[in-house]
Amino acid sequence: MGIISTILGTFGFGFGTTIGILIGYYLFIYYQSTDVQDPEIKPLVELDSETIAKMFPEIPLWVKNPDFDRIDWLNKLIGHMWPYLDKAICNMAKSIAKPIIAEQIPNYKIDSVEFEMLTLGSLPPTFQGMKVYATDDKELIMELSVKWAGNPNILVAAKAFGLKATVQVIDLQVYATPRITLKPLVPSFPCFANIFVSLMNKPQVDFGLKLLGADVMAIPGLYLFVQELIKDQVANMYLWPKTLCVQIMDPSTAMKKPVGLLNVKIIKAIKLKKKDFLGGSDPYVKLTLSGDRVPGKKTVVKHSNLNPEWNEEFDLVVKEPESQELHLVVYDWEQVGKHDKIGMNVIQLKDLTPEEPKLITLELLKSMEPNEPVSEKSRGQLVVEVEYKPFKEDNIPENLDDPNAVEKAPEGTPSGGGLLVVIVHEAEDLEGKYHTNPYVRLLFKGEERKTKRVKKNREPRWDEDFQFPLDEPPVNEKLHVEVISTSSRMGLIQSKEALGYVVINLGDVVSNRRINDKYHLIDSKNGRIQIELQWRTSS
Repeated sequence: MGIISTILGTFGFGFGTTIGILIGYYLFIYYQSTDVQDPEIKPLVELDSETIAKMFPEIPLWVKNPDFDRIDWLNKLIGHMWPYLDKAICNMAKSIAKPIIAEQIPNYKIDSVEFEMLTLGSLPPTFQGMKVYATDDKELIMELSVKWAGNPNILVAAKAFGLKATVQVIDLQVYATPRITLKPLVPSFPCFANIFVSLMNKPQVDFGLKLLGADVMAIPGLYLFVQELIKDQVANMYLWPKTLCVQIMDPSTAMKKPVGLLNVKIIKAIKLKKKDFLGGSDPYVKLTLSGDRVPGKKTVVKHSNLNPEWNEEFDLVVKEPESQELHLVVYDWEQVGKHDKIGMNVIQLKDLTPEEPKLITLELLKSMEPNEPVSEKSRGQLVVEVEYKPFKEDNIPENLDDPNAVEKAPEGTPSGGGLLVVIVHEAEDLEGKYHTNPYVRLLFKGEERKTKRVKKNREPRWDEDFQFPLDEPPVNEKLHVEVISTSSRMGLIQSKEALGYVVINLGDVVSNRRINDKYHLIDSKNGRIQIELQWRTSS
């Protein structure tokens, strides 16, 4: 009986299974629903954030943030270059790590630590977007969004007491937003001296770690501990404003190294040529060194004076005393229009004896062209005192080319006061309804100054400076800056049109000594103006 039951059970199981498969296949093929609805299609703007997040789990920053630019070209470039970048980066990492390891291993009684395998794998990082900041300083600032799901193989072997232990890092994933600053920018390839790297937020890091072949990260609780430890340690070292500095070149070799200072004292002028209609002149002197890219120095304007006395001193940085020359140009200041040149002359630095002051009276010439005919009518004389002071090798001052450095006020400035210097650099995105021929009008303590007019230009550049001697610091004073457009065309209803204005509080310039900033113009759609303010004192 038991044998018969076994046979029938086996036969029934096989028969039932076969019949079940056939019935299931028949139902699947012939009874499948034919009522298939078309998918619902909606524009992205009508979808909620949760649905979009499911559709696009990793939306690039250039989609979410308009400040970030798409840089597919960079990803393609790195993709093609990655096999070579992999070897170059690994070799550089080895060369950097080798002296550090050699210095540290004696402290832990380890015989040796070396890389048995170091490769970043075949998968390059991906840059999801880049944001570039524009500044008025000699620097370039970039923020990158980097994601890297790589397949590196980093195998480190340590030997101690005759034993060998290996640590292997695999399956590395990194997400970070670094800020890269290239500064200072220099006129020698690669056109920057240092790279400063900092992180704008804590990086997301995930990786596998094998010790003696065993997966250490599988230990309960260790994975989260290591994740937070890495985030905190990296953040403590490189989270902004902390930076990692990599020097590419010495800035002093990229730019010609200063070798001395030229002290120039503008004493006075004698019998200057009359340039104004009423028989006078408003003279000032501009000083520049040939081959120097920094803006020239200027004296104050002496109004209605053909024999002005300045007694102002200036220090100019000398880089090539054998070839550089000092250019001295006397101008007649004009309230409107271009300033007229009264005369000029030059002083060769190679003719100066170091550490020896030299008093020179220069005949003002129309130009320095050798073929220029000599005029019988004198343009006047300029009396200056110059002294070249070469640096000693162990006593070179720092920050000679510091853009934030401010000159001292001229002699005779009250001890409690100073000289307020306003430099009108440029404007951008100006837009007039009838015409755009802009000039700038300054109002300060009832005194009015104007730049020259630039015709038909929405982005004019003036680079004109104005000086206001004051008996006390302008802590509570304000400067009114107005951009105006005028037209001389006949028949225009609006021959004069305001393009925007801004009111600047001067308290900050007294404490900071120098401010160079761009201001948004009020009553202008997008207009901005760049104004530099300096507060010069005698101390």
